[in-house]
Amino acid sequence: MKLSTLRRRGQALSGVTGTARVDRRTKNLARRAERGDVAIIDHVDIDRSAAVALVEAGVAAVVNAAPSVSGRYPNLGPEVLLRAGIVLVDDVGGAIFAAVGEGDEVRVDGDTIYCGDTEVASGQRQDIDAVALAAENARDGLSSQLGAFGANAVEHLRHEQDLLLDGDGVPQLSLRLRDRNVLVVSREFDYTDDLRSLRTFIKETNPVLIGVEGGADALIEAGHRPDVVVCDGNDVSDTALRCGAEIVVRAGRDGWVSGGDRIERLGVRHTTFPTGATTEDAALLLAHAQGAALIVLAGSFGTLEEFVDRGRSSMASAFLTRTTVGPRLVDASAVAALYRHRVRGWLVFVLVLLALACVGAALATTPVGQDWWQQIHDWYWQGYDWVRARI
Repeated sequence: MKLSTLRRRGQALSGVTGTARVDRRTKNLARRAERGDVAIIDHVDIDRSAAVALVEAGVAAVVNAAPSVSGRYPNLGPEVLLRAGIVLVDDVGGAIFAAVGEGDEVRVDGDTIYCGDTEVASGQRQDIDAVALAAENARDGLSSQLGAFGANAVEHLRHEQDLLLDGDGVPQLSLRLRDRNVLVVSREFDYTDDLRSLRTFIKETNPVLIGVEGGADALIEAGHRPDVVVCDGNDVSDTALRCGAEIVVRAGRDGWVSGGDRIERLGVRHTTFPTGATTEDAALLLAHAQGAALIVLAGSFGTLEEFVDRGRSSMASAFLTRTTVGPRLVDASAVAALYRHRVRGWLVFVLVLLALACVGAALATTPVGQDWWQQIHDWYWQGYDWVRARI
């Protein structure tokens, strides 16, 4: 990537220049993008999860054929991109996919996109203020999204009622989860902070660690080894798949696994879990069906806006799954708060030592205390002389 200037034919060209990565599916693109690339996508209402994937890939600019904020609801992705310093140009039109190929050198200058020396598209350059205003105006769309969510929830329940009500179809793990604490880690919302705040909980309770897709990599990066990895074979590294954890591969209701070819190529032993639920919800249902005493969820959504940002089908899955799991499910922030305000054992020990020191100092100022100290002094030197005499 070359920032600010690119010299060609004696002229200084402004903007952001990088290698084009072209894909209509944002997360597919993020998996092969490298630092400094320009991502060309077609994603109406970029959600936060997709934006985080692009940020972690290190792209320098995102060129979206569609509006990044359509006004249907206040989606969170564009703000994530902009706060990470990534250039975002919106609504450039689908023709850019014919004009730019994978690996081409492209330049984003203002609201215009160039391939080589040729202008190929233009759109709307976004900034923080514009995105914030669009998101605020889109809040009126929440009610219609929630109304549509109701219909999706009914449809999801119709297909998954045996799974949700009776646990039918949940695979059996060789690892025992019954009556144990389980930590399920997703890689969507503030997962790094969640894992950092849960260090004491992990150390003291030794929970079963379940990584959901890239959540398995988040656990490894934090110094933990996942016990179980739940994935569809795409958004997880080879390292996580080969870390020794039990692998549960989420398939569609028809048994098709989107990353099945990769799983087979790696030769990873795995168990298949056919369900219409999201991968995160499959992990929660898995822990629930195996009898976990407490399920702590880290790196997932926590607000209404984040819930809606997941999309209608994912909203239905999340709502019904959380209703099924019920009081066993606790958010990571709540657990972290409880452990943050607990009195640590080492602190009690230090306080006891200080108290004894204070008592000893007080006694030393009294005649009785002075007699005690003299007696301890005499005992010490008698013991010292006895040891020396036998060396």
